[in-house]
Amino acid sequence: MLYFSPWKTVLIWLTVFVGLMFALPNLYPKSVSDNLPSILPSQAMTLGLDLQGGVHLQLKLDRNELVENRLESVRDQVRQLLREDSIGYTGLSGKGQTVTVRIRNEGDVEAAMELLSELSVPVVGNTLTGTAVTEVDIAPREDGSLELILTDDGIDYRMQQALAQTVEVIRGRIDELGTTEPIIQRQGNDRIIVQVPGADDPERVKELIGTTARLTFQMVDVENSVEDAIGGRPPAGTEVLYSQDDPPIPYLVETRELVTGENLDDAGVSFDQNTNEPVVTFRFDGTGAQRFGRATTQNVGRPFAIVLDDQVVSAPRINEPILGGSGQISGNFSVEGANNLAILLRAGALPLKPTFVEERTVGPSLGADSVAAGEFAGIVGGLLVLVFMFLAYGLLGLIANLALIINIVLLVAGLSILGATLTLPGIAGIVLTVGMAVDSNVLIFERIREEKLAGRSLIQAVDIGFQRALTTIVDANVTTLIAACILFYLGSGPIRGFAVTLAIGIVTTVFTAFVLTRWMVAWWIRNRKPKALPEGFVKLVPDNTKIGFMWLRRFTFTGSAIAVIASMVLFATINMNLGIDFKGGSLVEVQSKAEIADTSDIRTRLSELNLGEIQVQGFGSPQDVLIRIQSQGGGDNAEQSALNLVRSELEADYDIRRVEVVGPTVSGELAQAGTIAVLAALGAILIYIWLRFEWQFALGAIIATSHDVILTIGMYVITGLEFNLSSIAAILTIVGYSLNDTVVVYDRVRENLRRYKKMTLPALLDLSMNETLPRTTLTSLTTLLALVALYFFGGEVLQSFVAAMIFGVVIGTFSSIFVAAPLLILFRLRPGSLAEKDKTVDAEKAATANTSPIDLG
Repeated sequence: MLYFSPWKTVLIWLTVFVGLMFALPNLYPKSVSDNLPSILPSQAMTLGLDLQGGVHLQLKLDRNELVENRLESVRDQVRQLLREDSIGYTGLSGKGQTVTVRIRNEGDVEAAMELLSELSVPVVGNTLTGTAVTEVDIAPREDGSLELILTDDGIDYRMQQALAQTVEVIRGRIDELGTTEPIIQRQGNDRIIVQVPGADDPERVKELIGTTARLTFQMVDVENSVEDAIGGRPPAGTEVLYSQDDPPIPYLVETRELVTGENLDDAGVSFDQNTNEPVVTFRFDGTGAQRFGRATTQNVGRPFAIVLDDQVVSAPRINEPILGGSGQISGNFSVEGANNLAILLRAGALPLKPTFVEERTVGPSLGADSVAAGEFAGIVGGLLVLVFMFLAYGLLGLIANLALIINIVLLVAGLSILGATLTLPGIAGIVLTVGMAVDSNVLIFERIREEKLAGRSLIQAVDIGFQRALTTIVDANVTTLIAACILFYLGSGPIRGFAVTLAIGIVTTVFTAFVLTRWMVAWWIRNRKPKALPEGFVKLVPDNTKIGFMWLRRFTFTGSAIAVIASMVLFATINMNLGIDFKGGSLVEVQSKAEIADTSDIRTRLSELNLGEIQVQGFGSPQDVLIRIQSQGGGDNAEQSALNLVRSELEADYDIRRVEVVGPTVSGELAQAGTIAVLAALGAILIYIWLRFEWQFALGAIIATSHDVILTIGMYVITGLEFNLSSIAAILTIVGYSLNDTVVVYDRVRENLRRYKKMTLPALLDLSMNETLPRTTLTSLTTLLALVALYFFGGEVLQSFVAAMIFGVVIGTFSSIFVAAPLLILFRLRPGSLAEKDKTVDAEKAATANTSPIDLG
């Protein structure tokens, strides 16, 4: 185990070198990395929006709106086809997903069906598989009418097309802003995620994304009175539209569209030579220029309306034919407003108007503060762990510290190679990895100490210590890895970043602890030829402790049962302080432009907006204030309307540093996903432990872990800490950590069950607890050191997240000793049972080996 061939040594340090090269780009600016030779790695970690500022939006396309549009389109096509062939009809209407039309002459029914059959021609719904989709089914009815039914497959096909078109249009609009590396991607069957890092004007981003930007040119009806149309019913073929002025001006316009924005070739901004006001210039393509020229030639002297999203931008009079295919739109624009409209027209119109169901905005200044806080917390936590390890193990502690530093380098390299996004919870994952990575080295060093105390030589103690620690290291880290993987697949946003960081940290921890540390220890023994094991400067747990843990179980069991029942009762009777992730609503963090924020003034001003319950509290410095606004209950758009009111009320006196808006649709989904994530993690780990150990160990581990989860939830209820998405991440991390601790204890129990066949189970469990007590104490302390540093120096945003993990580490350590182990007595696990099972397996293997092969010839 301690011999390394030259090629293995080269491979180990080559891995370290490659990791260092991929991690280095994170230390210097991007301008430097861009000028490096192409052979060198230049990709750095991407900072999340919570670290560099920016906008995260989740948009939803309304399927019902699509159905209504398709229904109107099919109805117009039916009208056009029947009129072109002079087939008389009546009762053309649409409802639900069905268009109904009655053919006047019974003899024309077959001709009408044949004519309308072109609407039911299949289209290619999937270009990869070539699957055909029929959008419309046509069926005659007994009364002589025809039904044209929009199929569900056809609607699904149109929905996918609308999503794809929306993504491309939004990408075109965002690219015009000049932002770096925006993320625009589909999610599910009706959602789109938009992330714009570094955006300093979130309202402009939302306006560009949320505007449908459907441009049409329609004639103004000058023969009929617009007032009569408003008071009664507009004449056939006309509608009343209003201008963008304040107050709006009504216009009676023809519904027939002369030209649409689909025929635009380009749009830009210039200034009117007469008024020097900004205007939007446009140029049609060939088809559009021809249509526009013909329309203006036929209507000289009449006004026409330029309509954007059913609002009249302007209504100029046609003084002469416009044959050049270009023109301009004036409408009292600001320079930015004209530029925004030009961007919208160049990118094209959205097929459907999106609804903002989730918004998370972080200002650049807050992002910079978060980075500084995270870096400082990481440095403090890392130094505390390094000093503690040196004090506990001396020279071996220095070896562990070097492995830990390389571990962090490899972790950063892994994140860089994957192009992962580093978020605030991701920094928490790194700091947590710093604490947990020490666990493997502590396991190894404590094993080596035990073997040395048992009378073995130093080389034998080191060799056997590494061998016996390997199984425990693998089992303990796999349980945490399972939780991280489930968190990644079932989580969202920053929580997935936390899961990625934790998962990569587990892999690098196993490599550095078992491979790199083993190589360095082997090198030390081979070159220094020591005679004794290095001692540390402090010893938290004396050698050969004989604490009667099982005697204490009657008290700890009773106390744990009371605590669990109390937590469940409190959870059922007292409402948790749910964050907006789970109950919807808005959260706004503002910073006063004055030296001290006036929370009472904010509360008074916002209470006049009639937005329901509003909580205003200080947050961090005297200038910072956190505002929570209850869910408006009027659908997803209501949350955006409430946020706009708050912005307009406060933006003159306060800087908006962070915004989170979660509509009722997303909040329900997040609550369901969080519950499923916890249950799925417990189920997957139950199966793993059952396969690796025995059913008693699996049930004991799950009960002990459930005990920790329930008490953590009780802690949230009692303390009133906000329970949000980060809290789910904290609970799943507690699941992984608690199981890690429990598996280490159970692994020693399993080993002793094979070794001491005659010992009573309580005595065997006491022995196992005392043997693992140094490791349990040291691991818990190192993890707590990292977490405490993160709690005090990591910033206000992470405090509730880290507080839950601190509580989880403490309660997880308690449960692995006083809950998980005594449960084995309750489940009547027998000493020697594993040894008997091993003998049976060995006997079966021997019998199989001695059986003569079957002669098939």
